[in-house]
Amino acid sequence: MLLRIGIVSGLAIATLAGSAPAVASVDRSPKPGGVYRLKPGIYVQKGVACESAPNAAIRQYDGRGISDAHTRACRARVLAHRGSRYTVSQSCIDAGAGPAPRVSERQTVTTADALTFTISTRGAGTTYRYCPAYMLPAGIRSSAK
Repeated sequence: MLLRIGIVSGLAIATLAGSAPAVASVDRSPKPGGVYRLKPGIYVQKGVACESAPNAAIRQYDGRGISDAHTRACRARVLAHRGSRYTVSQSCIDAGAGPAPRVSERQTVTTADALTFTISTRGAGTTYRYCPAYMLPAGIRSSAK
């Protein structure tokens, strides 16, 4: 089977012999890295649709820490690391916007791969998966870039 691939204005176009072209977008987002070796961006709680995720089910990883709708400028300091499990002390500014104190919390973060993590502070954790910007609600797409 013949396969021809061309790049046209940021889109990859593949044509299989005798079939219509297939179009896929090129991923221009940052590569996995930072403290947890995760892909920077927006993560949504497992079982919740990316397109309709409420703020409570959203986390943002920027390579330095994991924030939610009520925190920002989070910084994780690794206390212990074994395999894919990190025990950290994470400090965040305790407000989504405006002046607020910096607070710290001990967390355990386990990475399944570069697109999935589980975070816990006490007891069972919550698992989150990466959601590409195009799948997010319009109101949070800009923060995912």
